[in-house]
Amino acid sequence: MRNIKTLYILLAIVSISMSGSDKSPGKSISNKYFASVSIASANDLHKLNRFPNDLPLHEIPILCYHQIREWKKTDSKKARTYIISPGRFQKQIKMLLDSGYHFILPAQFVSYNATRGKIPQKPIMLTFDDATITQFSEALPVLNKHGVKAVFFIMTVVLNHPKYMSSQQVKSLSEQGHTIGCHTWDHHNVTNYKEADWKIQVENATQQLELITGKTIEYFAYPNGIWNVQAVDQLKKNGFLGAFQLAGKQDKMNPHFTIRRIIADGNWNERQLLNAVKHSFK
Repeated sequence: MRNIKTLYILLAIVSISMSGSDKSPGKSISNKYFASVSIASANDLHKLNRFPNDLPLHEIPILCYHQIREWKKTDSKKARTYIISPGRFQKQIKMLLDSGYHFILPAQFVSYNATRGKIPQKPIMLTFDDATITQFSEALPVLNKHGVKAVFFIMTVVLNHPKYMSSQQVKSLSEQGHTIGCHTWDHHNVTNYKEADWKIQVENATQQLELITGKTIEYFAYPNGIWNVQAVDQLKKNGFLGAFQLAGKQDKMNPHFTIRRIIADGNWNERQLLNAVKHSFK
């Protein structure tokens, strides 16, 4: 069952990023930039996976990126919101680190909310949507330089196409300790799905990613951040542990399936991004 596998995914993602550390359950593990956490016990994680909404969700800053490249003359004003230059991206990551932020992954975030174990001061999470090639060619070297891990939500219809990642590149991200999540097959709004759409858009896409990575896919990002209660219920049935929207209000009844994040606007400089990080989450 995918639910039983959750324990192994949570433990593996946390331990994969560490070297020379005590990896036994309940112990705190850390390196220079990848945040120190307490790993939840098997009973805690099993309870969370069965009853995820019994637990309050504490928000942390979560940023959403799309394309990491220079603007083109043909890019519209709206499109430039989703495009950030490689140089600016590198400055933003360095600024966040210099400001004392610690980058964490969904497994650490969920484990913290399950057990109220250790989590660093000023945690933050990076997410990337749509599997554009510049996330691999431009963003990944910056992440590697600073020892930062991130979440990549993959839209599977684009894999192995020009300007997008290949299946091998997605596999490589997973092997390097980044989290791979599902972003549907072709980015259709989940609130419009019929029964057959769930199989095409989510079940098949998730199975494809699991074949590529060899790991259970436990996290989902709603296309355009749009969701409804019916979609939440369906994601739970499909065994997901959490789902990410955009800047909409978190649902108190389904906090782990309406995790908030904000677009890292391509027009922002480092200080504007830092201001958004400080004031967009409670």
